Amino acid sequence: MMAEEGKPAEGTTGGYVPQSPPSYGKPPPGWRRRMYDVIFEADTPAGRRFDIALVIAILLSILVVVLDSVPRLHQQHGTALHVLEWTFTLLFSAEYIARVVAVQRPWRYVTGFYGIIDLLAVLPTYFSLLVTGSAVLIDIRILRLLRVFRIFKLTLYIEEYLRLGEALAASRRKIMVFLSVVLMAILIFGTLMYVVEGPQNGYTSIPVSMYWATVTMTTVGYGDITPHTHLGKAIASFMMLLGWSILAVPTGIVTAEMTLRRGDRRHGPMRPPPLQPLSPPRTCSACGSGGHEASAKFCKDCGAGLPASQKA
Repeated sequence: MMAEEGKPAEGTTGGYVPQSPPSYGKPPPGWRRRMYDVIFEADTPAGRRFDIALVIAILLSILVVVLDSVPRLHQQHGTALHVLEWTFTLLFSAEYIARVVAVQRPWRYVTGFYGIIDLLAVLPTYFSLLVTGSAVLIDIRILRLLRVFRIFKLTLYIEEYLRLGEALAASRRKIMVFLSVVLMAILIFGTLMYVVEGPQNGYTSIPVSMYWATVTMTTVGYGDITPHTHLGKAIASFMMLLGWSILAVPTGIVTAEMTLRRGDRRHGPMRPPPLQPLSPPRTCSACGSGGHEASAKFCKDCGAGLPASQKA
């Protein structure tokens, strides 16, 4: 069970413990405390139902915006979609006010990441009264799913997100070197194509040629600019093959770093093996022959028994 927002669950052992948003402070017992438990605590039945209902409302509100952007649906059902959007906006506005009222430190919530996201979820619709077209910005509500992903047990994957972020951070120098090499190749090939093809074939400037080189090297190939000369086509073919080869480089860098970190977590830091004591010399006392195995009982040359202290 979650003891408080921002604290790990008690009674858990091992593994990654998902962290809640920063603590906004629990109010004293009363109606605000009960509201806090429903809104911010996901481990209670009421809190779980609230979060699930909130996820459904967020997804439905986004669906309304998407459907309203289709001209035919807007013409046929524009009024109904408009009413639904305002219904969701008023619902989210009431939820935002309830969150501010329920916490002990409302300013921390208002100025925090989740509070800003909650506010941005309702402002665009109000702005649409002043600026036409701003209601499309309410797609930012999808970011609010970050706070309720824990309901669907998706926080189990947060550890992998963190591991990926650590691997990217550890590989940033190698990735920057790789990107600098790619940028140099784009500059060189873009300039070369500007000289070979020229403005008459669409390569009107070096920046435009660099755009073509980027699209070609990443194997996207929009086709808005294409080479016409034989030399230009040969250069383009080489760049396409080069693009296939460089795509695997950053993946290999990050994968190697993740594998290294996974091994460090599983086995701990690498330590040199402990020094083994030297075996006593295996020398025959009868003939002086040496080089006997540790398990040898008799001399390999004269057949005399080896001393008991030298037996394995």
